Amino acid sequence: MDIKKLFVKEGVKYMEINEFLKRKLSRAGYVNVEMMRTPIGTRLVIYAERPALVIGRKGATIREIARILEQEFGLENPQIDVIPIEKPELNAKVMAYRIARALVRGVKFRRAAFIALRRIMAAGARGAEIVISGKLTSERARFEKYRAGIIAKSGEPKEKLVDEATVEVLLKPGMYGIKVKIMPPLRRPDEIILKPVSEST
Repeated sequence: MDIKKLFVKEGVKYMEINEFLKRKLSRAGYVNVEMMRTPIGTRLVIYAERPALVIGRKGATIREIARILEQEFGLENPQIDVIPIEKPELNAKVMAYRIARALVRGVKFRRAAFIALRRIMAAGARGAEIVISGKLTSERARFEKYRAGIIAKSGEPKEKLVDEATVEVLLKPGMYGIKVKIMPPLRRPDEIILKPVSEST
């Protein structure tokens, strides 16, 4: 097979598996999956907010996932590892999913956004931005934006420092979009820190 077609085929398979895991593990706070070929099969590393829900009772859920990946997606002998997210409040995808789950439970979108914003900032983030779009208060679609702290908007600081994720959720009024951006508690590369000058004796 041509090398370009092989890369495209592998990319499509990854997207399909990622979408399957996103649906299957939405309650577990699924974030991402890494795939790599090994001499004994395919190793998958799943990153999730609640690893126990990924594993399931006595490993039932993870065994079912492995079976589906092997039979329906053609992965050879899938070996699955689950890694928890150390600080979920600083992960944009986790927080976007939390807002989505709150909306599904009937929490008002403004309340859900403010609760998430407070938790993000309490975890030590330098800044955060949440955008919720859809038929928020009427039949006409619009968006509302909530922001706290500072967040890089362009250039290298945005590319390297800002964690960004978008999640969609279907509610009774229609589809809602939730976009979360988080600036972690790190110093920007272009930031200048002024040190106090010591008094000469």
